Amino acid sequence: MTFSLAGRCARTGMFGVAITTSSISVGSRCPHARAGVGAVATQNVTDPHLATLVLDAMESGQDAATAIAGVVQGRAHIDYRQLTAVDASGTTAHFTGRHILGTNAVSEGRDCIAAGNLLSGTAVVRAMTEGFESDPAAPLADRLLRGLEGGVAAGGEEGPTHSAALIVADRMPFYLVDLRVDWDDDDPVARLRGLWTAYEPQMQDYLNRAIDPVAAPSYGVAGDP
Repeated sequence: MTFSLAGRCARTGMFGVAITTSSISVGSRCPHARAGVGAVATQNVTDPHLATLVLDAMESGQDAATAIAGVVQGRAHIDYRQLTAVDASGTTAHFTGRHILGTNAVSEGRDCIAAGNLLSGTAVVRAMTEGFESDPAAPLADRLLRGLEGGVAAGGEEGPTHSAALIVADRMPFYLVDLRVDWDDDDPVARLRGLWTAYEPQMQDYLNRAIDPVAAPSYGVAGDP
């Protein structure tokens, strides 16, 4: 039902996830990232708490593989879960349970990992990591979107997707980028690209409003000087 790409920018230290699925509001459950720590995607029959546990383990000093191994060990219902992670060193790890739906696959690239289930074919995930790696100088959000778009172009899911999300964690405890398409009947990834195109020029302004309002521009609304 889902394919995702988790990645790290070696140049900036940012972490993020891009994801799309057939169900509603994937951004509320599946993509997770933490500044200075890493990124995690939790999918298939999703348990969002698994991502928190993996991020906590990585924040304590464990690498991605050790963190995932510890979280899945002996855990109830874990065979229904699919997990991926990238850590602060850019190393990646994954877990795919025995009861994952349909055709599933994982591709590990440089500072990135893609995974999916109910895929049209296993080539989808490789296209995603190739898209991410195609321009290392691009902003992380753009690289993640290129990877997601590559997965769509390679066939995507067996059926239609309806929601998509993009998150990026930088230096603050809140996300630098948190964009979601909660439902779309046509092409949620294309709509997500449109949101990023609109948001990117304003991204620094919104960050400034949080950390240094004096440096931020006015909102440009009635009553705002």
